[in-house]
Amino acid sequence: MLIEEIMKREVASLSPSHTIQDAIELMKEKKIRHLPITIDRAVVGVVTDRDLKEAVPSTLSGLADVNVYKTPLEAIMTKNPLIGHPMDFVEETAVIFYDNQIGCLPIVSDDQLVGIITETDLLYKYIELTGAHQPGSQIEVRVPNIPGILFEVSKVFYEHKLNVLSVLVYPDKENEDNKILVIRIKTMNPLNVIKGLRDNGFEVLWPNVPGMNL
Repeated sequence: MLIEEIMKREVASLSPSHTIQDAIELMKEKKIRHLPITIDRAVVGVVTDRDLKEAVPSTLSGLADVNVYKTPLEAIMTKNPLIGHPMDFVEETAVIFYDNQIGCLPIVSDDQLVGIITETDLLYKYIELTGAHQPGSQIEVRVPNIPGILFEVSKVFYEHKLNVLSVLVYPDKENEDNKILVIRIKTMNPLNVIKGLRDNGFEVLWPNVPGMNL
């Protein structure tokens, strides 16, 4: 999946000469937490709600200075921020968020701001892709890390006429020769398919039903 498929295309932005007050008002109006700073639609910085909170003293502290609201955003923005491209892959972009611990990524094409993606956007897309928002059950199966093993596992679900919503593959921390399959299926009662998996020699890690020898 490409970034252009999930990015927000209508992006609010301000210039470096706009003030902290301008940013506070725009973020409140648009209900956003990240604001690209641009010059002629070219991204030169990013301001977040955290930047604003750090720049503006709390009124409870007794140190509030109205002049701080007139501070240009250039003084508090993150300069030369990381940017993405509409044709970047969502998976690769998620790694950028993880490695750099950022909350947003302006999306740029031909040096012009064309969109933005946030960590919330990635979270929602992850939920959609994994089917976690749909009624169903999750099963974790330990399998040997060999070609064709996913096909063998999928045959069990086919035999039970169950629709698979998503499959995630994780390394097995206990044995690098194995993999852990996390499978979401469209049923609220997975007991029969769990028995089918075990009858076919697969190790089901979850759910581990107490008192039942499936």
